[in-house]
Amino acid sequence: MEIIDLNGYEEKRFETAVALGNFDGVHVGHEHLIRDNIKKAKEMNLKSSVLLFKNHTRTTLTNEGKPKLKIITPYEKKVNIIEKLGIDLIFSIDFDKNIMSLSPEDFVEKFLIKKLNSKLVTVGFDYRFGYKAKGDSRLLKKLGNDLGFKVNIIEPIYIEGELISSTRIRQLIKSGLISKANKFLGKKYSISGRVIKGDSRGAGMGFPTANLKLTDDYVVPKIGVYETITLLEGGERYRSLTNIGYNPTFDGKELKIETHILNFEGNLYDKDIEISFIDYIRDDIKFDTVEELIKQIQLDIEYIKKKQ
Repeated sequence: MEIIDLNGYEEKRFETAVALGNFDGVHVGHEHLIRDNIKKAKEMNLKSSVLLFKNHTRTTLTNEGKPKLKIITPYEKKVNIIEKLGIDLIFSIDFDKNIMSLSPEDFVEKFLIKKLNSKLVTVGFDYRFGYKAKGDSRLLKKLGNDLGFKVNIIEPIYIEGELISSTRIRQLIKSGLISKANKFLGKKYSISGRVIKGDSRGAGMGFPTANLKLTDDYVVPKIGVYETITLLEGGERYRSLTNIGYNPTFDGKELKIETHILNFEGNLYDKDIEISFIDYIRDDIKFDTVEELIKQIQLDIEYIKKKQ
């Protein structure tokens, strides 16, 4: 696979089949779309490709009065997932105000035709593009007929009768419905960050924790305790228990993400780790005594050990 920065670049070597979208989460529906694009690219003797914005389009758009969009998957991880699907090319560029201001017709002519040399464009049924999202898949198909490229529109994908979308996955994560979110993603939801010094209360109770400072503006799961897997920098994977909350037993005021890694001894300060969420275990409870908290943590650890 080749990653190409589109700044100042025009694809003149190959005719391409390009998949379009934000691909946040690169969920089951996205994977189906990209695989279908690869299949049709081979049939048409084209190079399969994805146009991948380094930032989500909705982080550039001004949404006054609306909370800032939280991401499911950062750019680097999107690249890794898409590469494993077997794509030939990733065309990469920042989504900025210049791109945002392009009309649907200008986006097609300046990007799809001039920069990407596209002969096939694959999009989801609900794809929108151009200034103020004025363009849709029907307009794209009309422009394709006029300008000499084919448009492949992918129908919606459902799991358990429910439409798969990045918006729905965000809702599931924020509601603590991790196992269902993972079904829609086709993989475990994960967040990454650097381990920072905490108040060492966990170590004092016999359960040392890694305190995580997120590297990206992720969707943070609902406050509570989770069964997780922690990936260390060296590639080692450990079962873990992750708490997201305010340490109510100690009247904490700051939201923290703390992970107790089973069967691990060592210093992780200033190291990067990745936490993959398996399932929600319980609420973040305020206990009357530290002893009650210790007993509950022991029960939580026994619970995830039994699931081994």
